[in-house]
Amino acid sequence: MSTDETSRTLLVTAHPDPGSLTHYIAERLSTALRPGAVEAADLHQEGFDPRFTSADRRAYQEGGGHPPDVVREQQRLDWATDLVLVFPVYWWSVPALLKGWIDRVFVNGWAFEYAATGGVLPKLQRLTTHLLPIAGADAGAYERHGYEMALRTQLTHGLIDYVGSQRGATAFVHDSEQPSTGAAVDHAVRTLASAVGAPVSRS
Repeated sequence: MSTDETSRTLLVTAHPDPGSLTHYIAERLSTALRPGAVEAADLHQEGFDPRFTSADRRAYQEGGGHPPDVVREQQRLDWATDLVLVFPVYWWSVPALLKGWIDRVFVNGWAFEYAATGGVLPKLQRLTTHLLPIAGADAGAYERHGYEMALRTQLTHGLIDYVGSQRGATAFVHDSEQPSTGAAVDHAVRTLASAVGAPVSRS
């Protein structure tokens, strides 16, 4: 995250129902982050295509020439100092739409590159990434079965660390199918809003 007065947040959601808890939380967070600069990217509403095509494959191999919709998303991220992913947990992972967005956007030549001497050179050190997963199961189930660790491994180690982004905050909202999630939502919004506005240590 940025520690100066120019913080800019890209808030990404992946849910087909605009009346969903996912969108409600994203709207609450967007409001909490203002008057800072916030852009909301609703991947469903915008019709983002998550399919990794032969054109994406060529761009990945060559490190450039990305399709226009991918370039647009990369430009959004170039603008941002903070990225917040707000998503429902599907089968202990992110929705297919969000996974496709990650697959197509965080690619070789832009998010990272391969060093001539071997190894990977991350390129997104300027960005801080925060996670707000919305889970149907309770916190106890996530702890017993290692689901929270699995998500953190996928996203914190597998994406955020790989591209060199700074680790921001992670705030789960559990029991999302239950009628009384207000306290959990309030806590998640406060946690993420505070993290965007103040340094979070990498641990």
